[in-house]
Amino acid sequence: MNITSKRKNLKRIYEPIGILFAKTHITPNIITVISVIFGVLAAISFLKGKPLTGAILIFMSGFFDLMDGVVARETDKASKFGAVFDWLADKFVDGFLLVLIGIAYSTPIITAIAVTTNMLHTFIKPVVYAEIGFSNRQKGKIDDPLENRGFFGRPETLLTLIIFAIFEHFHIFGGMEFGYILIAALTTLSLADRILFLYKHYNKDYD
Repeated sequence: MNITSKRKNLKRIYEPIGILFAKTHITPNIITVISVIFGVLAAISFLKGKPLTGAILIFMSGFFDLMDGVVARETDKASKFGAVFDWLADKFVDGFLLVLIGIAYSTPIITAIAVTTNMLHTFIKPVVYAEIGFSNRQKGKIDDPLENRGFFGRPETLLTLIIFAIFEHFHIFGGMEFGYILIAALTTLSLADRILFLYKHYNKDYD
């Protein structure tokens, strides 16, 4: 799937909206905070048994997460702190969502797998930056070998949550319980794909 690999095509859709946001003089970090607030409210909605509301709030959280980067570039306010803050904010939202949805719709074991593999799927990248040595940036993003590896990352997880939340609302296709198992399984396989790629290309002694 790997929606991230389609970033250039997707930017044509959402970037014009981000340019409009840039004209409001709202800062990228404030937009990141708004994204977190929507993400937290989404998780609470799922916990309270309101999946359709949760789906809408996840969409809003993801939307503002896209906007902060566009605004940062358009207003020349991109910063190292902003990059770190955005990354941590994303993982806070992901963890909060997956834990509370797991409590509401899944089992402790599946929840542990979903949350752990989701975190590792992301944090394997900064380990690669540090240990293998990737630091070149293209428009604020570090160019690394894992960018197009792994077929089920954050965008796919959020999209799956939205789709199966709608299914849950209408009581079809197994709803959130099946969707959550699917996320746990696909994230695990995607993480394994990244690990195997690193093993194949970087399993050698340090120079």
